[in-house]
Amino acid sequence: MFQDLKNRIMQNLNITIVQPDIIWENVLANLEKYNELITGINKTDLIVLPEMFTTGFSMQPKQLKESMNGKTVGWMKTIARKKGTAVLGSLIIEDRGKMLNRAVWVNPNGELETYDKHHLYTMGQETEHYTAGNSKTIVEYKGWKFCPLICYDLRFPVWARNAEDYDVLIYMANWPSPRHHVWKNLLVARAIENQCYCIGVNRTGSDGAGLQYLGDSSMISPKGFAEFMGKEECVRSFTISYEELQQFRKVFPLLNDRDQFKIDL
Repeated sequence: MFQDLKNRIMQNLNITIVQPDIIWENVLANLEKYNELITGINKTDLIVLPEMFTTGFSMQPKQLKESMNGKTVGWMKTIARKKGTAVLGSLIIEDRGKMLNRAVWVNPNGELETYDKHHLYTMGQETEHYTAGNSKTIVEYKGWKFCPLICYDLRFPVWARNAEDYDVLIYMANWPSPRHHVWKNLLVARAIENQCYCIGVNRTGSDGAGLQYLGDSSMISPKGFAEFMGKEECVRSFTISYEELQQFRKVFPLLNDRDQFKIDL
């Protein structure tokens, strides 16, 4: 029994990133697009989609809002069950009268975890239309610990700080081209300083607000080595190693020297 548990914990994970050209504010058309994009995925442990993956980064939540029992979460459950994989992405959710930019994690058995974006993008009027979340979420899955965050959260290292000993940090984003170099640099920094794998999932193309996106979704190792996916719409899978992560933390235990402090919300 102990050996089975050890093998489960130490296994590699296959993570599939979907980098789409999101169809502006059209939920059904985007779900059809994703059905086509993920058709060829035969075996993976986690599928990650970008921020607001069914609408683009829209400031029309009252028109586009869904519930946790809505079509998109239902679609995610169906994909998770059929593919035998977890599915993660952010969408517009109304919950108890609040409009939220919410990341939804769906396990293959249909169980859900959620994270509500904490840092709302003031310059894009997100604060005028959405309510900020006030807590991080750590998802435990197949022996790994994941921390899902959303777009603008990337600029705030204190919020991402690895106080929970998570293994994988994930950013779902609609990160536009004028600040594309910031996207790439900060993702690498978050991986290095938190001694974890860091996944960045961005969109490509253009949106209805006139913003351009250059993609470069990525997988970054705890040592800061990055693989970027370019600017085309695409799907790509990466394998991460729990054993390599733990070995690096053992020989270079920088997390032992973390400062201890509390975030006041």
